Amino acid sequence: MNFSPFSGIIRFVGLVLLQVLIFNRMNLFGLINPMVYILFLYWYPLKENRSGLLGWAFALGFVIDLFSDTMAMHTAACITAAFFRPAIMRFVFGINLEFQNFSLPNSTRVQQFTFLALLIGVHHLIFFTLEIFSLTNLLLILKRVLLTGVCTFIFSILLAALFSARKT
Repeated sequence: MNFSPFSGIIRFVGLVLLQVLIFNRMNLFGLINPMVYILFLYWYPLKENRSGLLGWAFALGFVIDLFSDTMAMHTAACITAAFFRPAIMRFVFGINLEFQNFSLPNSTRVQQFTFLALLIGVHHLIFFTLEIFSLTNLLLILKRVLLTGVCTFIFSILLAALFSARKT
């Protein structure tokens, strides 16, 4: 999967539109609002430079914040998730990550799901900690992270399956 600025912009715009037009309007049980735009950080190429990833993450969070009126919470969560992405990748993929021909589609499903779940977990932990902004409500933060994280994970897997390239 080659990454070009054009494909990055298409993914960026598509995920922003999905998030803003569909998923921001979803409010399941008063607690759950899936944040599928995190897929952009998941799909970002493994071998691209880190500063480019941080730039894309900032832009993604900033645009979502503009449409959601969330005062830079999405931006902070996206930048933090992008910052920790290499460490998460080393944890999940281990020594395989160092090989020249390693790619995300060639890894196991368990590794892909673990990578996505950890990326979502870091993002949501930062986002809901900033949203609630009180450690006295730690159980509420953890409940929101868990419930929204599971819902985001399910919708992300469905979207990834929908838009993935078919192997023949």
